[in-house]
Amino acid sequence: SVIIFSMFFGLRRQSRLLVRRPGPTFPAVVHFSQRKGPLFSLHPTCTLVGASSARLFCAAGTRVAPIGGARSFTTTPSASGEMTEKFRKDYATPPYWIREVQLSFDIHDDETIVKSKLFVERDLATPAGTPLDLHGEDLQLKEILVDGTALAEGQYTTTAEGLSLRAVPTAITSFVVQATVGIHPFANTRLQGMYGKGSLILTQCEAESFRRITYMLDRPDVMARYTSVRLEADKAKFPILLSNGNEVAREELSGGRHAVTWADPFPKPSYLFAAVAGDLRCIKDEYTTMRGRKVTLQLWSDPKNVPNLYYAMDCLKKAMKWDEDTFGLEYDLDLFNIVATRDFNMGAMENKGLNVFRASLIQANPDTSTDDDYERILGIIGHEYFHNWTGNRVTCRDWFQLTLKEGLTVFRDQSFSADVLKSPIRRIEVVRALRSSQFTEDAGPLAHPIRPESYFVMENFYTQTVYNKGAEICRMYQTLLGKQGFRKGMDLYFQRHDGKAVTCDDFRSAMADANKVDLTQFENWYSTSGTPTVEAEGKYDPTTKRYTLTLKQSVAPTPKQPVKPLLHIPVVAGLISKRNGSELAPSRLLELKEKEQSFVFEGISEEPIPSVLRDYSAPVVLKLSQTDEELAFLMANDTDTFNRWECGQRLTTRVWIQIMEALHAGKPESELELPPAYLNAVRKIVEDTTMEPSFKAYALSLPLMSALMVQLPSPLDFDSFYRAREFIMRSVAAALLPGFVAIFHSLAPKDQSFVADPASIARRRLRGQALAYICKSGDPSAASLCAQLYHSATCATERQQALSSLSGLPGPEFDQLLEHYRESAKGDPAIIDKWFRVQALADSTSAVQRVRSLLKHPDFDLKDPTRLTSLVFGFLANLPQFHSRDGSGYALLGDVLLDLDKINPQMAAYACDKFSNFRKFTEERQALMRAQLERIRDHPGLSANSMEMVTRSLA
Repeated sequence: SVIIFSMFFGLRRQSRLLVRRPGPTFPAVVHFSQRKGPLFSLHPTCTLVGASSARLFCAAGTRVAPIGGARSFTTTPSASGEMTEKFRKDYATPPYWIREVQLSFDIHDDETIVKSKLFVERDLATPAGTPLDLHGEDLQLKEILVDGTALAEGQYTTTAEGLSLRAVPTAITSFVVQATVGIHPFANTRLQGMYGKGSLILTQCEAESFRRITYMLDRPDVMARYTSVRLEADKAKFPILLSNGNEVAREELSGGRHAVTWADPFPKPSYLFAAVAGDLRCIKDEYTTMRGRKVTLQLWSDPKNVPNLYYAMDCLKKAMKWDEDTFGLEYDLDLFNIVATRDFNMGAMENKGLNVFRASLIQANPDTSTDDDYERILGIIGHEYFHNWTGNRVTCRDWFQLTLKEGLTVFRDQSFSADVLKSPIRRIEVVRALRSSQFTEDAGPLAHPIRPESYFVMENFYTQTVYNKGAEICRMYQTLLGKQGFRKGMDLYFQRHDGKAVTCDDFRSAMADANKVDLTQFENWYSTSGTPTVEAEGKYDPTTKRYTLTLKQSVAPTPKQPVKPLLHIPVVAGLISKRNGSELAPSRLLELKEKEQSFVFEGISEEPIPSVLRDYSAPVVLKLSQTDEELAFLMANDTDTFNRWECGQRLTTRVWIQIMEALHAGKPESELELPPAYLNAVRKIVEDTTMEPSFKAYALSLPLMSALMVQLPSPLDFDSFYRAREFIMRSVAAALLPGFVAIFHSLAPKDQSFVADPASIARRRLRGQALAYICKSGDPSAASLCAQLYHSATCATERQQALSSLSGLPGPEFDQLLEHYRESAKGDPAIIDKWFRVQALADSTSAVQRVRSLLKHPDFDLKDPTRLTSLVFGFLANLPQFHSRDGSGYALLGDVLLDLDKINPQMAAYACDKFSNFRKFTEERQALMRAQLERIRDHPGLSANSMEMVTRSLA
């Protein structure tokens, strides 16, 4: 007999089939129907002898042949031959706890020996004699002891997933397990667990990769104190040895070796463990906490980039001060280390006392870092530091609760950035990102709640939904409770749960109890996928001077959720005078809890224009019928900054759709023109010299294509969609060219000094937007203006603006400046990253072929996640070229994914989701994307990470 398990191909039923075959070499053949008909069919010589509930990958590889309309594929089992779906409802406390961990690393070029000492405690509810099952992957077990006695074969079992100890003490509840294993960091291309690259060895353990270092209960609810972590290595090769907590011992050893021992007094889950060994240098500073304690701050990088760490140090100290002032949260160790490396899949990681960052997200200087980079560094430094409390001191009970730490910490870093930058457009930037990525996720087959109910591969749920929609849910708490109420809830949360692993419900209960409010219905946000829609309709009664605003809520069906519960939605609204733009009613919080509710504004002296969803008070799509004239009026007069911008976006969207529909119907561009009201509204923005420059730049920006695509019905004619965008850009540019030229010249820097303050960033942002329009106008001087900006640039932002705008113009200038840019880099990897990215994003029909050529460039390395992000993920953001009508962009991604999946499945899975919404497009593009998905799915040896993403997309 052989057991055949159903593969996860979007199947809603779970089945385990026991199949008897004629002989040991006869292939068991199973057929899977995609839509109708039998779910399975067996080879006629096989007999179905039993079935039971389970949903797993095939334990033995199966050869599958097509039958009728069935889809066929060959399974690729995981190391153990199975892939199990985990469900939130199945959570159970572990039968054993690990209270203390001691580790020793003996680092050599060919192998690292890891010795672990686990102080184990049996849970009171666990019967004596219950085996202890520890997680472990790709480990070479050399020795295993329990309470100092070596175990013989038969007293334990090793599998591809871990180690099961049957010989555990029964007379006592506490005992010690010691293991010695061998691992090979420099052979680890996954960049998970402990891995080596160049002169550096480091770790990445979140979510479930500590098990690739040694055997452990590798789950977030098992929190242990790491009382001794000893790192030993060759001192010449690895002079710096770091781990969590505080340094407690240093040894000079024979043979040119040395060792450093670290101890972390705070309990933490294994995913927060970190170790770094390498040839690093640092900058040092000191921070005095609000209680007067001195904390040493050390930021580490390769020696060449040490001067690029000072901006990050300033950001770190600002974050520490902000958290004290805003939430009363003080850093708790004597030392805080951050290490920068190019070779890091994640953006950054909050390991207790030893953060690890991708170098581009911490190193900054004017020649290599754009204004966006500077702002991003500020936010990410804050994010990882804030995790010290929201993620480390209080962590997740299980991985279904990931948004508890990530959504909350994203909200905290957004609030920090807004306070530090003091920019009126920070909220606009956040919402633009939310709509372009998370709304797209919510609208496709990968839609899931911020607290998923199940997963196969946890790494695949580090998503825009969990992070950014999760942040919006936290923001809604603050909107409903006020800043003081939110602070009270946070205080109670830490008071109750410091040092514990908890759930999203615990956070919601703290908010409710601290403010004595009922937030029961608010819990539906955690379990509901999809983007809600709020319809608003107003009615004014001049007799009673009463304005009634009626709100309706709905959420469209999403995978596994055909019916949605009612949500608790905070809608902030105000009323604006049609006569002079004054506020007839200031911002008021409306709590929408029913399917439909009406809210009355009393004492309104005239018929107003409603300003609804101010400051984007909830992550919803607003449907509100307003005329072009009303939108244009609110663009100029709304007292809410966000809604002023939003009304402009709505008006532009309306024009975009009109032009797109005309082009789709076959109307030539020569017969089209922009509505005069729209063009006049844009002209007022261009000519307004009092408008804050960053706001003006965003007011002149068209909606992001990915955000608008979500709003449009399927199937989408992408060619007409993109042509409409280009028509608007060209028409506005041609009509208002003198204004854009005036902006460009008036905002030229007064000297060659560089400042990364909000005012300077705003000036450069608006100047770059003006140049983008000039280059769409057809003006013959556009190329020379780009070259002028490039050669006179004071920083990377201006060079990137020049190259980006120039990329869409005919002529040799783009390639000439690219060559100059590369030569001037003098091998600096950060500048070479930008050189790759600007080509990947080129506004040119040759972008696909250019990227294919760059994949073979000697400076490109698929194993370098930073370079990979610059070129491949840069190209995926170039929607017009990725969606090339001939499918060449899709084929390029398919080729890269298959190569990448072999060495870095996590990054490959991230890229897979660009295909997930293929059903959004017309039949021709659907077929091309589906073909790539099926090609990837059928590839032998595909990783579980990519298989899950592909199969969910095809479901």
